[in-house]
Amino acid sequence: MEGSTKVEDMGSQTTDLAGQSRDRSRIRLGAMAFLAVSLLVALIAPASAAPGDNQGNGQVDPPGQLIDLQLLAFNDYHGHVESGEAGTVDGEPAGGGEYLSAKLNELRAGNKYSLTVAAGDLIGGSPFFSGLFHDEPSVESLNAMGLDVSSVGNHEFDEGVTELLRMQDGGCHPEDGCYFPDEPYAGADFQWLSANVVDESGSTPLPPYWIKRFNNIKVGFIGMTLEATDTLVAAAGIQGFDFLDEVETANALVPELQAQGVEAIVVLLHEGGIPDPIPINGCFGISGPIVAINDGLDSAIDAVITGHTHLPYNCVLSDPSGADRMVTSAFSYGRVVTEMNLVLDKRTKDVRRDLSSATNHAVIQADLAPDPAVTAVIDKWAPLAEEVGSVPVGTITADINRGGVPTGSDRGVESPAGNLVADAQNWSASAAGSQVAFMNPGGVRSDLTFASSSGEGDGVVTFGEAQTFQPFGNTVLTFPMTGAQIISVLEEQCQPDFASRPFLHLGVSEGFTYDLAKTIVGGLCTGVSITNVQINGVPLDPAGTYMVTANSFLADGGDNFTTFAEVDPAMRIDGGNDLLALVNYLGTFSPVAPPPTDRVNEIG
Repeated sequence: MEGSTKVEDMGSQTTDLAGQSRDRSRIRLGAMAFLAVSLLVALIAPASAAPGDNQGNGQVDPPGQLIDLQLLAFNDYHGHVESGEAGTVDGEPAGGGEYLSAKLNELRAGNKYSLTVAAGDLIGGSPFFSGLFHDEPSVESLNAMGLDVSSVGNHEFDEGVTELLRMQDGGCHPEDGCYFPDEPYAGADFQWLSANVVDESGSTPLPPYWIKRFNNIKVGFIGMTLEATDTLVAAAGIQGFDFLDEVETANALVPELQAQGVEAIVVLLHEGGIPDPIPINGCFGISGPIVAINDGLDSAIDAVITGHTHLPYNCVLSDPSGADRMVTSAFSYGRVVTEMNLVLDKRTKDVRRDLSSATNHAVIQADLAPDPAVTAVIDKWAPLAEEVGSVPVGTITADINRGGVPTGSDRGVESPAGNLVADAQNWSASAAGSQVAFMNPGGVRSDLTFASSSGEGDGVVTFGEAQTFQPFGNTVLTFPMTGAQIISVLEEQCQPDFASRPFLHLGVSEGFTYDLAKTIVGGLCTGVSITNVQINGVPLDPAGTYMVTANSFLADGGDNFTTFAEVDPAMRIDGGNDLLALVNYLGTFSPVAPPPTDRVNEIG
């Protein structure tokens, strides 16, 4: 694997901030005698004493032996540079780049040593403002807020490995060119890590880890995406690359880091869990892939910062040796920042987990002033975005929402938004003989709201809103499938155990109906039954052949819908860009009402 090429030194002071603070406290208390005794005891203590022994035998750590390192962490930013699309925390507007940056600045204040880290999906699946420009605004906003290092996530690969490398290193887009010819895109100031992404030679496209030194202590960060990334992104952009097991990858890197003198190790992982309920600092009923991953990660790994599920949690879980290990996630879109305070010991060069802690902080917009550094990024791109994004493309009669409460949180239910996209694609592919269209719920990234958002008028859908709603730029494809294959696709909505969500409810086009019974136990889909499948009131013939439409992501077997990929690619009829299909549909049939959610009859 390609290793980290640089060890960065954060200073050579012999007295750390925590030690200075403790000295001042003792002086203020007038306890000079106590300090003298403490120093004397420390001098006669065995040099090889383990950090935990100091606490167990009542001895006090000598001043200057401990270093406080603040890690500020977030995940799943998804290009939410502007604040309006970021959502809420407990009903209060939260997140967005300007306010996330302001919160980071607030939390950094007074901390001698601080790093800002992330757990992937910083780009991709982004609102119009950033997504239209291949997320160059997102990276520029992250540069402005001082991000140091991040793992890759699955969405970093939405446009393929080559484009991800451009996002890291800079340069103009190969097709769209430079948006500012006099100021070409400069790339990311922070380092993306991709430890479990390898080509045929076993090399990683980006470094697997990154090392930062604080005095004489090296802290290592291993960055990974979820192993199932190849099921979540278009296959064309990741050809020749494999996504390896997260536990095996991290554990193999532990001795490599230790050989370089790194004992303090943090994993940045774009995979996560599902708590129930979901307070931002809770860890109640945590389930999902992160539980098994934590159980398998080497005990030398001191903390795990996660993402992907777009849910906040603040856990202390047992590592394989039985010791406590912090496992955290910070919601999405910049709505929460995790503050992890690691106490480092100069004697062992490791983390004192017994003294370390983590807190999730909500990024409430009303409590913060927007950071001018990110505002400048918005001001730079706003004229270009306004020119294209404000063009009306159609009208709607009411909100067209994704599933779940809060809106969009549940990809396991039938939604008007998913059905709308399926309707648009089925209509756009009518010339190819399409009889039914399916839409993956994760491909719909926002809601179409009836209320005017920026002066366009109630009910008006602009191009920018449509692009934010369906941002991935996939191709509409139509191809033949048997009735049995269609039923198999519907059964695959029940996701494998390794998936992050137990059930993914496909959007279906008008005229296609079926009965669904599913069983979800402990966050896993344990059973599914598909019956009474009909097209326009006629029962589906398992032996018959039907023309099916789906986007290129699904057609390639994305989201574990592998039956789609059984169809010979040579049989596919290209229907053009999926966003264009939606825009043309809205323009033709406006005003468009929210599609009903009675196409699937859930029973049992």
